[in-house]
Amino acid sequence: MPKTSARLLTLLSLLQARRDWPGQSLAERLEVSPRTVRRDVDRLRGLGYPVAATKGPDGGYRLDAGTELPPLLFDDDQAVALAVALQTVGTTGAGVEEAAVRALNTVRQVMPARLRHRVDALRVTAVERAGTGPDTAADARVLATLGAAVQTREVLRFDYPLAAARETAGADPGAARPRRAEPHHLVTWGGRWYLVAWDLDRDDWRTFRVDRITPRTPTGPRFTPRELPGGEVAAFVASRFQGSDGSAGRPCTGEVILDLPASVVSTYTRDGVVEELGPERCRLVLGAWSWPGLAAALCRFDTDIQVVEPAELRDAFALLARRCAAAATNASAGPATPPTNR
Repeated sequence: MPKTSARLLTLLSLLQARRDWPGQSLAERLEVSPRTVRRDVDRLRGLGYPVAATKGPDGGYRLDAGTELPPLLFDDDQAVALAVALQTVGTTGAGVEEAAVRALNTVRQVMPARLRHRVDALRVTAVERAGTGPDTAADARVLATLGAAVQTREVLRFDYPLAAARETAGADPGAARPRRAEPHHLVTWGGRWYLVAWDLDRDDWRTFRVDRITPRTPTGPRFTPRELPGGEVAAFVASRFQGSDGSAGRPCTGEVILDLPASVVSTYTRDGVVEELGPERCRLVLGAWSWPGLAAALCRFDTDIQVVEPAELRDAFALLARRCAAAATNASAGPATPPTNR
């Protein structure tokens, strides 16, 4: 039979690994009697762990959430994984970098020397790829609010001010009617947080940038979750964002604003990211093999185009304009050097 201290650690590890444990199963795993299990559970309760008894033919135990955080138990691999995760949290755009530093210092102080040396030797510098980092971090409190709505399946009411401001030039973002959506998942992509939700006003699936969401209270009624297209959130998000970071192998990626509804642009865009900015306006991020080729692909939408970035795309539009003007007058466009792919 293991010593009491070692047995308590093993019992705590088992309770953390599974929600419900029959008392007899715990006794068999620990190689002790059910009576000893009961005594060990009482010892854990005395240390601050909220172990609840469950009803049933055999009875059992469950580690519940408590009002205070008791001492936590990590094995060596879990402790190192936690340290790495806390050092790389800055790339998530969740706005919890300062809290992560404090948490890492707290965890490090209670680590045994052998683990502290491993963590100190594993200093991680998280560097974002150029162009993929978030311009604004998501508010941790907003993330918690959205996550709770996803968990409880309650309709969200929220302001989306940047989109609202672009719906009407000079409009007051706060005066816009709040959006209503059934939240499905919180996801990260390219260092930004997004909410995947069924937009009740647009009657379609949408991805909303969390750093632009201001939740309104109270939340709406509960809803029955809809079937996500494809049935799997990772595949759905990947299909929406495919190619937005050049991952599809296209060396030239540009961002523009089109005077067309997002629903129209999405119909004819397979590899780009389309973000709704208003009823008749959207943002499109698209990649191509060359800058002139990207400019030509964007011209097919037959609408006004505002180039957001980069400068190479603006130069490509200028080159394309000269070529088209020359073709219209049956003259030579003259020598021109296309923008260099980067």
